Amino acid sequence: MQILYYQDKSGSYSEVVFMNMNFKSMIVLVLFIVGSIFISPVLGDTTTRTLTDMSGNEITIPTDIERIVVACQGGVAQEIVIMGNADMPVAMSSMNLFPMFVKMYPNFKELPNAGSFDDLNMETILKLKPDVVINSVTASKGNAKITENDIPVFQAYTGRAAADTIYNEFRAFGELLNNPEKAEELISYWDEKKEFINNRMKSIPEDERKTVFYTSNKDLGTDTNWGVSYVASSGGINVAKNLGDAKVNPEKLAEWDPDVIIVRGNTDGSYPDQEILNNPQLAGLSAIKNGDVYNVPIGGFWWDRPSPESALGFLWLAKTLYPDTFNDVDMVSEMKSFFKNYYRYSLSDDEANSILSVNN
Repeated sequence: MQILYYQDKSGSYSEVVFMNMNFKSMIVLVLFIVGSIFISPVLGDTTTRTLTDMSGNEITIPTDIERIVVACQGGVAQEIVIMGNADMPVAMSSMNLFPMFVKMYPNFKELPNAGSFDDLNMETILKLKPDVVINSVTASKGNAKITENDIPVFQAYTGRAAADTIYNEFRAFGELLNNPEKAEELISYWDEKKEFINNRMKSIPEDERKTVFYTSNKDLGTDTNWGVSYVASSGGINVAKNLGDAKVNPEKLAEWDPDVIIVRGNTDGSYPDQEILNNPQLAGLSAIKNGDVYNVPIGGFWWDRPSPESALGFLWLAKTLYPDTFNDVDMVSEMKSFFKNYYRYSLSDDEANSILSVNN
């Protein structure tokens, strides 16, 4: 019998007893022990990993994400089903605004609502034992509540992205959900559609391009963060691009006299287009007189807000602004292809036409 003493990485001594072993077997065992001592600290903890969210915070999350509380919108649920799967969310803020999305993923109707942004139900979140909570970069109070309870929170842009910076979020979700290949595929799709629009727009001189006012409500509120990206990526010129997020008075809008007015849907699912069309203060606008006021469709998400589906919004708006230049763009075909490849859903012609019918 022989006894070998060794010191492990904690500094403690242990003994190994060799019973009836030949010299070669002893050498192999010694090498195994030594390797274990030096290799295990290098390998470290393989059950967790770190990544950087859209606030710039580095967070530690489980290696495999299985349970997600979605505490915001901003296209987050859409990113999860594209780069992960629909079984991952265990709670989600209301999806009532997006009936097509819920039709594709009916299990979302049954999920509890744990609140959103700064208004969170921490009792529900704690009971659900999520691997991660996804919330907005704007929800500082809500995010603090989550981290105080030792739950990792991944902060998403939720409307604060531009047409180029949103790629950072796609890649971050690809990393979060262990599917970077799908994130890169989505980015390539976006690049393809933007390049297609840019190439077509080369035939239209800058001074002949349509001026656009993008509004989110009857009070003429405008968003020049994503709004500028949305209009520019579609070949238009946003007349309010230097204004910042603000309400525009009718006098200023008359001064700009945009060729086209693009209307975002309300948070209750309705559109304020009729209130804009019937506002006597706006009756003299070229867009009103020419009937060029258009509601933006809502597919799985708002097409005029940053989300994976926004590239369809670029195509739709380009075709709306320049119907002759983009007359060969078949929106139904484009939608069916996107929904099949990214949502894994076979969209019917009737469903596609229903989404596009907001201006009928």
